[in-house]
Amino acid sequence: MPTEADIDRLRLIRTEGVGPITYRRLIARYRTPAAALDAVPHLVRSGGNSTPPAIPSAGQVRREFDAAEKLKARLIFLGGPDYPPLLAELDDAPPMFAVLGDAALLSRPAVAIVGGRNASASGLKMAETLA
Repeated sequence: MPTEADIDRLRLIRTEGVGPITYRRLIARYRTPAAALDAVPHLVRSGGNSTPPAIPSAGQVRREFDAAEKLKARLIFLGGPDYPPLLAELDDAPPMFAVLGDAALLSRPAVAIVGGRNASASGLKMAETLA
């Protein structure tokens, strides 16, 4: 069962226009995901955009947690105890990722191939070749 803080974290991560670097900056400035979520609409307006950003509801992200649970996956958040320390050192480290299996293995020496959700055909072929 996710905590309210985890629900807020995932809502912030899934907010339109919030990428890994923006997520880190918001957390650094506002300290909690809830406070950052409250600030996002104001920040967007003060940046000159009159259209509020799409912020998912708690129910939407709860469904994401439920879907991960059905797959026996866990969502690992930046700053959490299972987040790989070396990955956390990257400026654009993913604020969250899903893991199947033993998350402790992520802190051991390893090689990883990381890509985007919408990889190009060329990117998919390159990842397959490298793997």
